[in-house]
Amino acid sequence: MKHESEITIALLGAGGKMGLRTANNLRKTQYKVRHAEIADRGRALLSEKGITAVTPEEAIEGVNGEDAADVTILALPDNRIGQISQTLGHRFRPGSMLIALDIAAPLAGHLPKRDDLTFFVSHPCHPSVFGGETELDAQNDFFGGISARQNIVCSLVQGPEDDYAVGEAIARAMYAPVLNSHRCTAEHMAILEPVLSETVLGTCLTVVGEAIDEAVRRGVPEAAARDFVLGHLKVELGIVFRLFPGATFSDGAKKAIEEAKKTIFQPNWKRVFDRDAIAESIRNITTPS
Repeated sequence: MKHESEITIALLGAGGKMGLRTANNLRKTQYKVRHAEIADRGRALLSEKGITAVTPEEAIEGVNGEDAADVTILALPDNRIGQISQTLGHRFRPGSMLIALDIAAPLAGHLPKRDDLTFFVSHPCHPSVFGGETELDAQNDFFGGISARQNIVCSLVQGPEDDYAVGEAIARAMYAPVLNSHRCTAEHMAILEPVLSETVLGTCLTVVGEAIDEAVRRGVPEAAARDFVLGHLKVELGIVFRLFPGATFSDGAKKAIEEAKKTIFQPNWKRVFDRDAIAESIRNITTPS
């Protein structure tokens, strides 16, 4: 495998939220990075960090088409990747790698229709609520990639097996500090996100937030409701994930949960894991507004 210093990376969308995080971490490595950004605000943010932005074409092909990028990172909104791929798809060097930060666009078929490219996807798990961070900066790093340790998931969607190690090494640098890197199939990545993280977890936690608001509306002091839920959240996460000896809900709590499911959830709610439901979710994510 090539050393970091031998790999040139084109970072598209370098001035966006994920692009800036990625740019900051890659600056700590020996990768040669060209930062592509077309938005004035993004270019200004990069300039504040001492980074000169170039066009996507220059980032991918190098100046005058020389020194083409070995890897292109697509730090772009899911619903723009298809358009960018259509415009720039012919410019990627044969044998080079495209790294997407989400599985949606690859599964939707929005990457270039080229068999001579490697497609790699990596996504952060984000810092665990049980991460054991003791430093305040790490405790306040909710998304990861700054101070808090996190795990990541990776998938080699298309390309030779040897390219997996290259993509994983870059992913570890992008999302550093990284603990574990889990290899998944493209289909598993789609189950992880959007199904587990957004469709299920995001929805359930939104309901929890709405429940707190309803408790406050009914007269419960807001601070008391928030503290009560956050404390119980830790205990109940420990029970659900069997993180301490004898982890189980009381008999009364089990009865309350089973009865509440009939009201809060539809009986067939697990169909969100079905392929057609996942495909529909991905279409919604990747379709331009």
